[in-house]
Amino acid sequence: DAVAPVAIAKKLHSRFTLIGREGLPTMAMSGLDIALWDALARATDLPLTRLLGGELQPVPAYNSNGLGIAPPEKLADEALELLGEGFHAIKLRLGRKTLWEDVLATRAVRARIPAEALLMTDFNQALTVAEAMARGRALDREAVYWIEEPIRHDDHAGAARVAREVETPIQIGENFLGTRAMAAAIAAGAADYVMPDLARIGGVTGWLRAAALADAAGIEMSSHLYPEVSAQLLAVTPTAHFLEYVDWAVPILARPLQVAEGQARPAEGPGSGLDWNDEAVARFALE
Repeated sequence: DAVAPVAIAKKLHSRFTLIGREGLPTMAMSGLDIALWDALARATDLPLTRLLGGELQPVPAYNSNGLGIAPPEKLADEALELLGEGFHAIKLRLGRKTLWEDVLATRAVRARIPAEALLMTDFNQALTVAEAMARGRALDREAVYWIEEPIRHDDHAGAARVAREVETPIQIGENFLGTRAMAAAIAAGAADYVMPDLARIGGVTGWLRAAALADAAGIEMSSHLYPEVSAQLLAVTPTAHFLEYVDWAVPILARPLQVAEGQARPAEGPGSGLDWNDEAVARFALE
C-alpha cells in the first residue's frame, strides 16, 4: 500500500514550491518515480505496460548509436552497420561549422542507405534561429525524416519560426523539464513532433501526463533514451511515434531490449523492463 507513485509524486512536488521544481529536483524526482512504478509492477507481477492498462506490442524504433561528427565516408559505412542491427531508421548528428559540411554528411549517408530507410537528424541546439532556417531549408531537399533540436531548447518562439519556415518536421522535447515546459512548447507551436526524456519529464507519472498533452494536441510523441522503460510506456501512449534506441546499458542488463525488423519488443516479465545482471554490475561498481 505504501507504493503509490502518483500520490508520492504529488507530495514531493509540494515540497519544492519555494525553490521550484525545474532542473535537478525534477530529475531526482523522476528517478524515484520510475523506481516506484517498477516496484509496483513487480509487486503485482505485471509488466509496466499491463499495469497501466495497455497491451504489450512492438513499437517502431530507430538506432541512435553512433553517427557523430565524423568524415562523410565513415558515416556512410557506419550507417549501413547500424541499419544491419535490425533497424529501418537511424539518426545522424549535425552541427558542423558550415551548412555545406552538414549537407555533405547528410548526402553521404542518404546515398548509401536504402531509399526506404528513414534518416533522422539532430543538431543538439547548435544553431541560431537564422542558421536553423537556412540549414533546415537545405535539408528540405535531402530526404531527412525530422530535424531535432536545431536551436536552444527553451526558445519556443524561435523554434516556432523555424517550424513555420522549414518543410521538414521539427522534433524537440528531450530537455522538457516537466510537463509545463512541454505544454508551453506545444502552445507556442514550437515543433511538429515531441520526444520527452523519461528522466526529465517526471518519470512514469510525468510521461503519462505528457502523453495526454500530446494526444490532446494531436502531436506524435517519441522517446528519448532509456529504451527499456520507454518501450513499456510507448505502448500506452496514444500518439506513440518512435522509440530512440541506444545500447549503453546492455553490458549490465539481464534482459536487453530486443529489436528486429525495425520494431522494439517490450519485455514481458514483471517490472519496468529493466533487469540488472548483478555480476556485470559488480564488475563496473566503484568501492
